[in-house]
Amino acid sequence: MTDAASPRHNRSGLFAPIGLFLIALIAWSVWWFVLAGQVRERLDQRIEGLRASGWDVAYSGMTTSGWPFRVRVGAENVRVTAPSGHALAAPDLAAEANAWNPDKWVLVAADGLVLTRAGKGDVAIGGRVIRASVSGLTQRWPNVAVELADVRFTAHRDAEVFPISQAERIEAYLRPHLAPAGTPGVESSVDVLFRLIDAEGRLGGPVEGMARSGKLTLQIETVVEDADRLQGADAAGVFSAWTRAGGRFTNVRGEVSAGESRATLASDVLSARPDGRLEGTLSLNAQRPMAAIAGLAGSRDGAVDRAGAAGAAAASTVEGGEDVDIAIVFRDGRTFLGPFALAPAPKLF
Repeated sequence: MTDAASPRHNRSGLFAPIGLFLIALIAWSVWWFVLAGQVRERLDQRIEGLRASGWDVAYSGMTTSGWPFRVRVGAENVRVTAPSGHALAAPDLAAEANAWNPDKWVLVAADGLVLTRAGKGDVAIGGRVIRASVSGLTQRWPNVAVELADVRFTAHRDAEVFPISQAERIEAYLRPHLAPAGTPGVESSVDVLFRLIDAEGRLGGPVEGMARSGKLTLQIETVVEDADRLQGADAAGVFSAWTRAGGRFTNVRGEVSAGESRATLASDVLSARPDGRLEGTLSLNAQRPMAAIAGLAGSRDGAVDRAGAAGAAAASTVEGGEDVDIAIVFRDGRTFLGPFALAPAPKLF
């Protein structure tokens, strides 16, 4: 029998990692709540700024969640209306960012959108994917990407029909203009890329006519000069102040396919009228353009000048119609092929 007591192990070292973890958790939680508060504060400031400049912003049930690794801001019944009367609404809208990198946000409209076109009514937009991402918020212009997949357009009752019924994908990208340092105007210019992939027109409409019941695919990229002027809007539309200040689209390039017709397109300069309709000349190297023009002539859409389209189709046939260089001119709010008026000029907004 021994009198020596059994040695007791010092367990204080086991509590040190737990203590460090708790301290880190508390510090991170404090950071998260500070970040979430800043996000809400800046969002409220932005909303008030829009309202002060004539926009109407309405929503309900705004919440902040996502602890510990994400910041998520969600709202219901969101509706943003421009001074021009155009509006975009979402039954449910959510924006998320990583808490450790709050410079990149992803916005998701899980229940679709409703587009209001001033004087034309509402169009429901539904799809498998409707989302946008925004990054580089400290830049003069952020990087923006918009993606819609398996998207469908349905005009509400008493609304003017939408030219496209559905599309496989719609994509739009915006970034600060990439140009050598010192290039005049580069600070206020942005690069824009738009893709419309495998779109189908509504029955009897101009898109269906051009595609001859096939599909329309369009890709176009351009530089938007003086883009700072697009940040505001008045009752005449978002392009009104920009146009008055001499805003232009430069270095326009793209490709389009409509049914059997194909074309590459280019323009050094295009501008927009105060009503948002394009002005300028677009050069096309077209393969089988007569098929698309003849289909446009057969459209039952009231906006299409069927006599002009029929004349342009006949002229294309005389010229061969297989592979030709043609010029599309936008002037006075109309689209012309030579002397033939085809339809209204594209309206940007």
